[in-house]
Amino acid sequence: MRYNTRDIIEYIIALVNEFAKKFGLSDKQAYRYIRIHKGVAFIEQNYGIIHTLDFNEAVESIALYCRRAGGKL
Repeated sequence: MRYNTRDIIEYIIALVNEFAKKFGLSDKQAYRYIRIHKGVAFIEQNYGIIHTLDFNEAVESIALYCRRAGGKL
């Protein structure tokens, strides 16, 4: 299934915001961390599934994915 690019971008922005709150980061720091650890690509590739999770589950999934890619949060 193909999703609207705008919907994906808006979801990434909302998820980054929640990630920032959870880990006490600015939105810019959170986005940079997620991007560096390939989390943005993960979200884009798995949008069809991840956007159905609640934000807490989605943030935990991204945090876990980033940890596996070398992140420390």
